[in-house]
This record gives sequence, C-alpha cells and structure tokens, in this order.
Amino acid sequence: MLKVRDLMVKDVITIGPDEPLKKAIHKMVAGKFRRIPVITDGALVGIITDRDIRQSLNSPVVFHERSHDEYLLNTVKVESSMTNYPFTIGPDEDILTAAELLKQRRIGGLPVIEDGVLVGIITVTDLMNYLIRCLSEQEGKGNG
Repeated sequence: MLKVRDLMVKDVITIGPDEPLKKAIHKMVAGKFRRIPVITDGALVGIITDRDIRQSLNSPVVFHERSHDEYLLNTVKVESSMTNYPFTIGPDEDILTAAELLKQRRIGGLPVIEDGVLVGIITVTDLMNYLIRCLSEQEGKGNG
C-alpha cells in the first residue's frame, strides 16, 4: 500500500508563533494552501488555518471597521489563533490511515513527523488528487 511519504508535500512552508496573522495570510495566498505548521526551535508546536484566522477576525458580536481588521492582522500573533500540538502522522503510515484520521478528526491536513522533525504535510487535497489520478487511469484502461 502507498505510504504517506509517497503523497505528502515535502517542502513545507512554516511560520513562527510570534509572527503576525498578516504574514500567515500572505504565505497562504502565495503558496495557495490553507494551513501552515507552526514551528519553534525546529519543533512543531501548532498549525494555523485560514479558518482559524477568519474566526480570530470576525467576531459575530463585535462590529468594527476595516482599519480595525488591519490593526488586528498586524498585531495579533499566530500563537493566539493556532491549534496547539495538532494531530500528526508518520511518513511510513499508509495513506488509508491518513485518510481515516482526517475523516475521524474532521481536519484538512496532517503534519508529517519523523524523529521529532517536520518532514512534510499530507492534506485532503493530496488524497483527492491521488484518487482522481487512480480513477482517471482506471477509466482510461476500461476504454482501451
């Protein structure tokens, strides 16, 4: 069976917990992804998602102006919005285990840890892309 290491993204963009939310947003937009592992001294300490950031900025009980959003983006730190010590997976786990974890935990991505070091990330999108490739290949063989 295919392993997590076969589908994971290996060159993971990370961020520090003391960085402002604005920097996290810029990295997400530039990289076209929705989550960033948070690293301190080489160790995974959290993960922040676009949803975490939206929830930090959009209180349903507080109305504020755009200038207030800019202020928050520049002053609120990643650590205040991130999920601490997220679920992780090892690179030698099979992709079925990864898919089951993502489904059970209702999350979109798992940092991949080997010997205490972040070596990748596997997301629902990675698994969907793999499924699409498999089904496309199967469809192509069936029409031959």
